[in-house]
Amino acid sequence: MRPCLIVLEPTGVYSTRPSQYFKERGIRVLQVSPNVLSREKELRGKKTDFYDAIKLENMVDKAKEYEYNPLRELVTLYLFLKDIEVKYKNRLERALFLVSDNDKISKERLEKLARGDFTQEELYNLEYTPIVLEEIRVLAKTLLETQEKLREVRKMVEEQVPDDHVLLTIPGIGKLAAGIIIGVVGDIRRFPKPESFVAYCGLDPVVERSGKAVISRGISKRGNRYLRSLFYFLAGRNYYRNPTLLKFYESHKDRLKGKKLYTALARKLGLCGVFGIIISLMSPSDWKTLPLIAT
Repeated sequence: MRPCLIVLEPTGVYSTRPSQYFKERGIRVLQVSPNVLSREKELRGKKTDFYDAIKLENMVDKAKEYEYNPLRELVTLYLFLKDIEVKYKNRLERALFLVSDNDKISKERLEKLARGDFTQEELYNLEYTPIVLEEIRVLAKTLLETQEKLREVRKMVEEQVPDDHVLLTIPGIGKLAAGIIIGVVGDIRRFPKPESFVAYCGLDPVVERSGKAVISRGISKRGNRYLRSLFYFLAGRNYYRNPTLLKFYESHKDRLKGKKLYTALARKLGLCGVFGIIISLMSPSDWKTLPLIAT
């Protein structure tokens, strides 16, 4: 039997290989979102491979065609390397604190530490100092290599973003930020409304109501932590360049303070900025022309 159509549930890395395998052999592959599947009730409360297959077969109209997105892989690699960089940097600062009063890391100092050059360092003469110095040398060398690889991958991500991409029209968003958003979000049509996109980022507010009492618990943080961190960073650093964010900042700075204000700005950026500007500038015929919606 040679199938002409395959419907499956995307399960991360485990679904990529079979999807690519069938696509390369001329077989159409459709994927049903796990969120859509979870909203469908199980047949008589049963969950087996047989009944899951029946559900997939009955949901072809809600499935989307599989498309490989190389930018997603590049962004995943970039974020992975970024996590490694942070871990090595934190560990290096800890090691420096054990043997010196100076735990600051500059590029020039990092290069000297990677070569094992401690001649200009004021070190404590302690029992564990020789061991820690070897750890510092290894960490500094690895951190330099990681940063170099990060620069290479960053350039590759930025090259995937067209100069006229709609996200670049938002003040404060450059090619790297746009590439991360494109790579992480994928098909923006899977979000029925802006609030769904904000919830995906974990920036949706948690509100508890009991009678007339209304208690705000902050944001849910149940979403993509990379997008949440990115929007928080962009909003905090560039709100004065964005007229919408600046107006929001001036209106709420007396009521909200510190992180609460910047979190609200991050939510505003995701709600009215990234999602809003894409929807407002697009017509139905434009959906497939933007890299942002390539699955």
